[in-house]
Amino acid sequence: MYDLESLKSAMIELYKMLREGMKKKWDRVLPIHELLFDRWELAKFVNAGERTSIYHMCYIYGDVKIGRNTWIGPFTILDGTGGLEIGDYCSISAGVQIYTHDTVKWALSGGKCKYEYAPVKIGNCCFIGAGSIILKGVKLGNHCLVAAGSIVNRSFEDYSIIAGVPARKIGEVVIDGDKVILKYFKNKAGRTDQS
Repeated sequence: MYDLESLKSAMIELYKMLREGMKKKWDRVLPIHELLFDRWELAKFVNAGERTSIYHMCYIYGDVKIGRNTWIGPFTILDGTGGLEIGDYCSISAGVQIYTHDTVKWALSGGKCKYEYAPVKIGNCCFIGAGSIILKGVKLGNHCLVAAGSIVNRSFEDYSIIAGVPARKIGEVVIDGDKVILKYFKNKAGRTDQS
């Protein structure tokens, strides 16, 4: 039989030691499960590309393919039940949800209709802002920026700046050598649509 108080005390000491190491090395304070497990090992386990990291607070379902040098943040959902591809050098921020299916017609029909599936593809070098939702069937080109809190329900071409509910194109990404320029469109009032 285990002495629960001794076990609890040992766990607390382990947590403090791991927490101190993380704070010293990366200047971060994380929950214990993120201290115990390796984000890069999880990425290898799901066959993601080299140097990709996936937080353990990410839910991954179905057929999900993730490229190289991509960062998947905490509290994310990657639904690959309809097929999901995420390119190289992407940042999928905290709280992002990507869905490749929905149950709308199934629920409305009392189960008579089937679930609907459509793949999602996110190109290379994309930034998906915190709390954004990408719905089934969406294709994002390379070098796209999705603003935080957006709901993306249609596809966008390369170099798009996307924002809103539902999302719309509000500007373009310009790559000039090693510089990135975010060019926002002007609205009817003559102001830019930056979020």
